[in-house]
Amino acid sequence: MFRPALKFSAWAATCALLFISGEARAAEIVPSQPGVDAPELARLGTYAVGVRTVVMTQTGQPNVLVPVSASGTLPLQDRVLTVDIWYPAHPARGAKPTSYSDMLPAEPPHPPVPFTTPGLAVRNAPATPGTFPLVIVSHGYSGTPAGMSWLTENLASKGYVVAAIHHRDPDYSARGQFVEPLMRRPLDIAFVAQQLMASKDPALAAADHSRIALVGYSMGGYGVLTAAGAGLDPLGGPATSVPGSAMKPFVRDAVRSGDIRVPGVQAVIAIAPAGMGFNAWGSSGLADITAPILIIGGDRDRTVGFATGIRPIFDQTKGSDRYLLVFQNGGHAIGMAGAPPTMRNALWDLDWFEDPVWRHDRIMAIQQHMITAFLDRFVKGDASRAAYLDTDVAISNAAVWPKDGPSTGYDVISPGGPGATWKGFRKNHGDGLELYHRSPGT
Repeated sequence: MFRPALKFSAWAATCALLFISGEARAAEIVPSQPGVDAPELARLGTYAVGVRTVVMTQTGQPNVLVPVSASGTLPLQDRVLTVDIWYPAHPARGAKPTSYSDMLPAEPPHPPVPFTTPGLAVRNAPATPGTFPLVIVSHGYSGTPAGMSWLTENLASKGYVVAAIHHRDPDYSARGQFVEPLMRRPLDIAFVAQQLMASKDPALAAADHSRIALVGYSMGGYGVLTAAGAGLDPLGGPATSVPGSAMKPFVRDAVRSGDIRVPGVQAVIAIAPAGMGFNAWGSSGLADITAPILIIGGDRDRTVGFATGIRPIFDQTKGSDRYLLVFQNGGHAIGMAGAPPTMRNALWDLDWFEDPVWRHDRIMAIQQHMITAFLDRFVKGDASRAAYLDTDVAISNAAVWPKDGPSTGYDVISPGGPGATWKGFRKNHGDGLELYHRSPGT
């Protein structure tokens, strides 16, 4: 049943069988499997997927959640991080796919709400021989990799090794503890990248350390932009907000600024990124990034803001070849999968996952398509993917079906071209989007 390079139709059929193995899964949709209206590159790749979980410990880290001592220092403790790793695999015949279980903070004073999301990966499956780019994923504040399996599994099926960090954030409602993720996000990402490159874990045997990409959602967006080279402002933001001056050694041009960087990053994806709201990089720090960037956001994001939060990141990353994908009327939850059943009983819980305007399966499929094009182009070096990213029609509603495009079949796909529906989108299913591109120096 499972082979390392199944034809897409066979792999999709295999997934369909896995999805309905057991009554509990029969009515559930696996987020990494796009629907019938998805654009072309959203579809699963040719590889079966495995998943492993590893634990990493960073010793002697300052605890910024306790009071500073009389001498002005913070106590040190070990920081233990769990990392989930998805990879191209060769599972045993008949192996059952895993599910991902975790919990998210509920509206105070209620306790956290547990949830389970079905997957298609097989836990601890043997890795497929070969070398594949390494993608490191950082979730949102108080979030979890379980909410981003729509992307991690999808990319692994396309020949990427994907490592997602459990950041162990404080409860989202405990606003006084925000200084912890403010400090730890870039530090965690840099530490995990270092550990992944040194690890002998079987899931990482195929990871190509010369081809690294970073993906971050919300607070994870702040983390990956910083880890990719954006210099932290020495006069504000984390430098002055984190107690005990614990962040000052890592700010722009400081003695340890290199310790929060991931060397050799070839691409960065920031989904609804935070950072501008707490002046992370000042007026010039974002220009330090030189790797290509794909920024994704909704223009009605009420958490980080669009005009004041997301768009300025696109404007200020002037050292990068960069793209901005906009969901018109979209909000902040675009980085999460659709809401599992247990998260549909209260609006607070639902809003972790669902957008008030957009169908979430469409949000995921569009991002799967655009992220695949971007990573294939800039990390795998597939020049043909540029046609999916470069368009002369920035607002998708203004595009028309190409005159020489396919005219038969209800679900035909656009070949793109001047003035045309973006390449890879299905006829009448490309509205509501904007896509902007700027070259380095502009």
